[in-house]
Amino acid sequence: MQIHVVKRNESLTTIARAYHTTTQDIIEANELPNPNNLVIGQALVIPIVGRFHFVQSGESLYTIAQRYGVTVQQLATVNRISVNQPLQAGFRLYIPQGRKRNAEFNAYVEPRGTSVAPVLEESAREAAPYLTYLAPFSFQARRDGTLKEPLLNNFPAIAKANRNVLMMVINNQEQDQFSDELGRILLNDIAVQDRFLNNIVATAKKYGFRDIHFDFEFLRPADREAYNRFLRKAKQRFSREGWLMSTALAPKTSATQQGKWYEGHDYKAHGQISDFVVIMTYEWGYSGGPAMAVSPIDQVKKVLDYAVTDIPSNKILMGQNLYGYDWTLPFVQGTVAKAVSPQQAIQLAAKHNVPIEYDTKAQAPHFKYRDAAGKEHEVWFEDARSIQAKFDLIKQMNLRGMSYWKLGLAFPQNWLLIVDNFNVTKRGTRVFST
Repeated sequence: MQIHVVKRNESLTTIARAYHTTTQDIIEANELPNPNNLVIGQALVIPIVGRFHFVQSGESLYTIAQRYGVTVQQLATVNRISVNQPLQAGFRLYIPQGRKRNAEFNAYVEPRGTSVAPVLEESAREAAPYLTYLAPFSFQARRDGTLKEPLLNNFPAIAKANRNVLMMVINNQEQDQFSDELGRILLNDIAVQDRFLNNIVATAKKYGFRDIHFDFEFLRPADREAYNRFLRKAKQRFSREGWLMSTALAPKTSATQQGKWYEGHDYKAHGQISDFVVIMTYEWGYSGGPAMAVSPIDQVKKVLDYAVTDIPSNKILMGQNLYGYDWTLPFVQGTVAKAVSPQQAIQLAAKHNVPIEYDTKAQAPHFKYRDAAGKEHEVWFEDARSIQAKFDLIKQMNLRGMSYWKLGLAFPQNWLLIVDNFNVTKRGTRVFST
């Protein structure tokens, strides 16, 4: 699979010709929203086996082989050149497909309102072949230990048809806000806690959930150890049923990080107790804050660098957003940015005839445009380059995989690149791959 960044005066025809493929294949692979109006700086996935590399000044066959995880001899043989041949800048090398490792992928899906939107269910159906877990969000715990159920509709059937483990997400929200008081009751009142666990087991059996996932946030720092004790107790209970147990963790950079979003989460304990964790490495750029990358890779890496000191790397799912934001400038506290899919972001850039730029530090695409009312906007989103950078980080740090928040906003390049980089684990030993 090749990632190509559109340059000035390029068209789908010239790009397809360069990679010996067809314009239709490129359109279908990227579900292009702008096939006749490509944007300078737009990233395209070229659906070919392997990829091409255009030699840069100072590169050698050795450094290129290291970058792509192949041997010098493989590169020389497939390109019919000598291993000692000097490479000129601009020379095109074919890079064969390397060996893929297994990885796990989860995606949350969040129905809102009184019914599941057909587009949301279709999004889950399209993503499920590339997932290990499908996670309807969410069951809300109540103060008496009962559960408020989310809209499930066909999600259990979709998970079953695609060999996904159905993940039972449980949180401590009241009126759509995380409640430290609800957390205090569930973690300290043993009678309520026992009723809570009994209800979880009964509900999981009813719907076929096989991973119980606790997303307890904004806990009192004083309840940190109570949360650990609860998780140990829950893990013992669920293990008797043959189920997994996982937790969601705030993105910490140290064990002593202060703040109610962080202090209730004990990375080392969760790493010991849980089968795996989802670290929520996104929302640096968020709807209520100033314009910036949603999951800048430099910040993500800081969190993961700390995480692997307390949690085995093979228990960590890196959190990843499937969306971006469109901010109106200048940013004013109290205003809210609009969520956009990668496809919508590209359409905006094409409509307003502005180039897409790429921040190499954050590893994220962005652009500015002016709307019909004359107001300036700034958009940060995800593309093939930004997601490939995260996949490379998964490999480098030997992480378990990735968890997406959330389905419903189209990002077709992501699913193609999953299959190009990994074998997706299905129920442990079986895998889905091309």
